[in-house]
Amino acid sequence: MSDTSEHVENSITRPDVILELRHITKTFPGVKALDNVNFTLKRGEIHALMGENGAGKSTFIKIITGVHPADEGEMLLEGRPVRFRNPKDAQRASIAAIYQHSTSYPHLSITENIFIGHELIRAGTKTIRWRELHDRARALMLNLSCDIDPHTPVGSLTVAERQIVEIAKAISTESRIIIMDEPTASLSSRECENLYRITEKLRKDGVSIIFISHRFEDMFRLADEVTVLRDGRYVGTWDAGEISSGRLINAMVGREIDQIYPKKKNRIGEEVLRVEGYGKTGYFRGVSFTLRRGEILGFSGLVGSGRTDIMQCLFGVNAPDEGKVFLEGKEIQARHPSEALAAGIGMIPEDRHKQGLILDWEIYKNVTLGKLVKYVRGTIVRQEEERARSKSVAQRLNLKASSVYDKASSLSGGNQQKVVVCKMLDSDLKVLILDEPTKGVDVGAKSQIYEIINDLAAGGYGVIMVSSDMPELIGVCDRVIAVHEGTVTGEFTASEVTQEKLLERVMNMAGGEAV
Repeated sequence: MSDTSEHVENSITRPDVILELRHITKTFPGVKALDNVNFTLKRGEIHALMGENGAGKSTFIKIITGVHPADEGEMLLEGRPVRFRNPKDAQRASIAAIYQHSTSYPHLSITENIFIGHELIRAGTKTIRWRELHDRARALMLNLSCDIDPHTPVGSLTVAERQIVEIAKAISTESRIIIMDEPTASLSSRECENLYRITEKLRKDGVSIIFISHRFEDMFRLADEVTVLRDGRYVGTWDAGEISSGRLINAMVGREIDQIYPKKKNRIGEEVLRVEGYGKTGYFRGVSFTLRRGEILGFSGLVGSGRTDIMQCLFGVNAPDEGKVFLEGKEIQARHPSEALAAGIGMIPEDRHKQGLILDWEIYKNVTLGKLVKYVRGTIVRQEEERARSKSVAQRLNLKASSVYDKASSLSGGNQQKVVVCKMLDSDLKVLILDEPTKGVDVGAKSQIYEIINDLAAGGYGVIMVSSDMPELIGVCDRVIAVHEGTVTGEFTASEVTQEKLLERVMNMAGGEAV
């Protein structure tokens, strides 16, 4: 990245630009992650970076933050060519990144997390000026409308509060560029609104923000411009107020998705699951519902409503205090997930990384883990049978991987989710619970997952789908149940449900007033 007169001249003609990347290419063994990518970030703007999983967004951000060097191309900061050797170089250049999965230290306090690496040191004694640091930390958090004691360990905070700590850390270093990587993926709608407000305040204060998200509502709410990457290549940059959802989807996936929700082909049959008077003290109470074979039953509720707690009890993760569960007319009591699986109930958890996959294991080992006993003869695991079965279910779900020997960690988010589904398909199930099945995946992968859910129902599974995405529930499910503070507050068929009706019930409102 040489300092040529041409680059300096370009910077003079674009005084509004703070960061520019030109013709960036990055290759890893066997994979060209980025191919001739361009990007321009203006001063005081929010620039959305969008694309499917595997589009190259993460690699691109790692080049900006000094994690990886580019093989080709150049990066200009305020018109001057720069090459970062490591993340510390990027931090010194006032570039900060806030990642989807927090990089904070949970056992350290808010103050320690904010100022780690740039503490205030008392001259002479070389001791840390803790009182001043705590005062500064409190002021930074209050500026972000978060009044929490700065002595508080970060591990005790919510996801949203940890993100505010990360933003405070970026502000404490006077960062001029802040990268936010999927910041809303794990937030409730109320927490998203607070993050939007903070992000807009940063823009007003002159900070330039690169905002990575799969959520169209994030982009349309915040962004001034949007750049799309696809398969490691630059597709284009648009004014966020001038591009339609359809055109944006087409740019991301390279094809038209006229019908993101599949046409229903399931035939609803007899009752397969019945829950009566289900309750767990402090979590939910008096929950009753039925599920029929071939039916997709949605559960909607705000974060903390108890919807996931109900499902975890059904799957044997936790034990209910009251109520009965009948599977095909026979009462069951699953006290452990293995007992639930043996009875015919499977669950795909919300957090696929922590609860659904062993990321360092190969795909085929993850697929067969739930029913490993099927592949054991004596003391020997018959790996050829494991691999053959894994290939079969992977092909059925159109899993994108070079082979079943690939590590699960090497896959995109959408394909990791498919591996979790494959694991369930390798078990003999009657009921499949899907908790936030499209969380953190792009629009193209979402469409594929909806098709898979539709196929599962058409194949005779009773499917329960828990989701925070109301349009998703309305587009996919045959019925939707609303949950508020641990109780069922409404139930709608596909023909009568609307987003407005559902929102009223999950907030337990009548005539616009909370009840």
